[in-house]
Amino acid sequence: MPGMPQQGMPGGPMGGPMPGQMGGHMGGPMGGHMGGPGHQPGYGSYGAGGGYPGGYGAPTPAANDPMWGYFTAIAGQDGEVDAEELQRCLTQAGFTGSYNPFSLDTCRIMIAMLDRDFTGKMGFNEFKELFAALNGWKQNFMMFDQDRSGTVEPHEMSQAINAMGYRISPQGLNAIIKRYNKGGRIYFDDYVACCVKLRALTDNFRRRDTMQQGSVSFQYDDFILCTMAI
Repeated sequence: MPGMPQQGMPGGPMGGPMPGQMGGHMGGPMGGHMGGPGHQPGYGSYGAGGGYPGGYGAPTPAANDPMWGYFTAIAGQDGEVDAEELQRCLTQAGFTGSYNPFSLDTCRIMIAMLDRDFTGKMGFNEFKELFAALNGWKQNFMMFDQDRSGTVEPHEMSQAINAMGYRISPQGLNAIIKRYNKGGRIYFDDYVACCVKLRALTDNFRRRDTMQQGSVSFQYDDFILCTMAI
């Protein structure tokens, strides 16, 4: 399948690490890496699934994590974060800065990207993993949005995708630009939505491309599941 990187994505999972804080009162710095040395981002080799058995009362290593208290405050009684809670969290934390807040639809696909148990929500590990990815995407976007207008031009979007390590044909890039531009420019919210879909679809593909040949065979139902969930 043309356009599929064969040996992982250079420069970190989303175009390189982003040191610094997550914004607002999120508490503590978060790097952009997701998996540590030797990990091949996007190949579906995630860490442990999100969520902890037993609810908030169970003693877990997460209790010592600076993000744990913040997570429990927004997760509600079910101990997981849904799209509405994630949207409020990102808005209140000021994650997008001067950029427009994330739409609810973008928050839904963020969750779908990491929703390994198909609950439509994310647990604590997934919550942390998402913020690491968002930091990398934001850094990459800001590299091209030098005037801080909140938008990038189509050719800059193509450069940003290449900088993340994806090798996509000109036809594929044109399809992406047509899908995500508004008035000839790409806004941060749509940029993140595009990054989420690229990563999720690449993960799904690579999990099935066990020989790393760049081609897989999908059953129709499997194809629908992979694409419609994002």
